[in-house]
Amino acid sequence: MLARLRRVPFAVQVLLGLVIGIALGLVARAMGPVPGSFVDGVLVPGTDANWLTSTLTTIGNTFVGLLRAIVVPLIVTAIIVSIANLKQVSNAARLAGQTLLWFAITSLIAVSIGIGLGLLTRPGDRSSVDAGLATYEGGSGSWWDFLTGLVPANFLGLEGGADGVSFNILQLIVVSVAIGIAALKVGAAADPFLSVTRSVLAIVQKVLWWVILLAPIGTVGLIGKAVASYGWGSLGSLGVFVGAVYAGLAIVLLVVYPVLLKLHGLSPLRFYAGAWPAIQLAFVSRSSIGTLPVTQRVTEADLGVPRSYASFAVPLGATTKMDGCAAIYPALAAIFVAGFFDVDLSITDYLLIALVSVVGSAATAGVTGAVVMLTLTLSTLGLPLAGVGLLLAVDPILDMGRTATNVTGQALVPTIVAKREGLLDLDRFNSTRTADPLAPVEQRDGVDADLRSPQQV
Repeated sequence: MLARLRRVPFAVQVLLGLVIGIALGLVARAMGPVPGSFVDGVLVPGTDANWLTSTLTTIGNTFVGLLRAIVVPLIVTAIIVSIANLKQVSNAARLAGQTLLWFAITSLIAVSIGIGLGLLTRPGDRSSVDAGLATYEGGSGSWWDFLTGLVPANFLGLEGGADGVSFNILQLIVVSVAIGIAALKVGAAADPFLSVTRSVLAIVQKVLWWVILLAPIGTVGLIGKAVASYGWGSLGSLGVFVGAVYAGLAIVLLVVYPVLLKLHGLSPLRFYAGAWPAIQLAFVSRSSIGTLPVTQRVTEADLGVPRSYASFAVPLGATTKMDGCAAIYPALAAIFVAGFFDVDLSITDYLLIALVSVVGSAATAGVTGAVVMLTLTLSTLGLPLAGVGLLLAVDPILDMGRTATNVTGQALVPTIVAKREGLLDLDRFNSTRTADPLAPVEQRDGVDADLRSPQQV
């Protein structure tokens, strides 16, 4: 049975999970909440969730929890190794600069589209959402919080709270970057450390592959819970906003990215065929970090980006490159909140939205949701943070499309930069072969895993 299941392409497994999740979610929503019952003559109130909704929630939360559990060691080891790998590239500084430049260019285009759609649709003026939902009890994402959050409080970015110990992802990124740069500067003396770190990264990625194999099951829970919990009611009250967000994501995915590829002499169809496994997993997992191994695998093996460069650019993008969560969404959300509370935005405010999107995207740090980036944008504009509560009901639905857009951009930029620098393996990019993204690169193609530039082969 398992052998037969493994022969089913991974993409098909995830699609089946998506369909089954929607069906079970509709059934769970039709079942309604658990009614109260009398015990010894006393009415015992029922719970809000029936057994099917609870089961779907548990499955989805377990899958996301497994992804979160592997985030910390994956971020630390991936960033250290990716920076250390730059010493294998002769023009490392230029590649790093080009990568950051194209991150900024694509983010600026995305946020401009978000602002344009916001001005065109005015979603805050066309919403029937209850004003009583305009409450938010979470923390602020102010610039001060963002900047102070960059300073590590301790080596692992540990933070204590009411829910126990947690990790500050921004601080982890800063620590990991510092260690990676230090390893480069130390030289040969750091080789044993880097060897161990590479081994740890390989082990962590293997564990993450096991988690990713559960993605079809996780998809059933995540999609089922979203359908059962939100249905179409919340979409109705926020329909214009949801439509505007997905329209913006579609424009970036289907217009902007293909145009950029065409301008660089690359086939959009081949790009999306190669990147599809990562895009699909990002949609259902809602985690750029959780999708990182698949994104890096397809960027190298299907899109033809050299491993020495991809191992730097893709992990960097998974933590900082967020065209969906940090560009389109906060721009539209800020315009929605401003319209809802009758606040007029000036040209300066729109420029601030663009600045926040380009500079502050690291605040999202590749985890599910975009609340941190939203609160950062609202606080920068002086808009009420209570407006966050208006949008939380549809956030899981939007986060699927946002994350898929994020991951697409994270594969797109390394591909474009590699093409511009003459490093892209065009034969590999243009190949019509579609392989299992879970198979190691060496086994898929029978070539050396260290992909050098075509000129060096």
